[in-house]
Amino acid sequence: MIYFLEDDNSIRELVVYTMNSTGFDAVGFSKPREFWAAMEQELPSLILLDIMLPEEDGLQILKKLRAASATKKLPVMMLTAKDSEYDKVLGLDSGADDYMPKPFGMMELMARIKALLRRAGAAEDNAREYALGGLFVSPARHLVKVDGKEVQLTLKEFELLCYLLENDGVVLTRDKILTRIWGYDFDGETRTVDVHVRTLRQKLGSCGGIVETVRGVGYKIDWKG
Repeated sequence: MIYFLEDDNSIRELVVYTMNSTGFDAVGFSKPREFWAAMEQELPSLILLDIMLPEEDGLQILKKLRAASATKKLPVMMLTAKDSEYDKVLGLDSGADDYMPKPFGMMELMARIKALLRRAGAAEDNAREYALGGLFVSPARHLVKVDGKEVQLTLKEFELLCYLLENDGVVLTRDKILTRIWGYDFDGETRTVDVHVRTLRQKLGSCGGIVETVRGVGYKIDWKG
């Protein structure tokens, strides 16, 4: 869900229509009191916020969002006619994640929304920690422990382990793993995945069995804790 607080009816309706037509769920508000009422019912995934508003300006709203624990990390993009360098710096320093001056193109706006949501999702995934039996993994700290002892993994081994943990219980094919960990341009054979899984299991020791082979398909995390 995306909320857009904008008092210009034509801009608000066009942006909301475009978002809803491109796969997003979006709701527009013309007044801050309507926006705050909706926030009490449901928190969105992202907020688009004008600065010059009736009742309360956008920077005040942004400061309130950043001051509240429930919304301090909520992605916020400023969409405003105030386009000087000073205004942009002020908006970003006040806690905005992105700042887009009016007039703007719909294609660029949609691209920026998608990029901001991706960054927010990556940050959320990175903040997550995993504890499965004797295995502990912290992506943010690049830390792996087995039975309380730190284990040193190569970057690819670590990325492979995190990818499997992100998809706990889901079978990931060798091709999917190659694409995610080595990239679309990687021209090696899927045997590379098997070699990395083998060394990963060895380094995980007593927790190595958590990475299960699905014959003829790929690998998955299998923990029957």
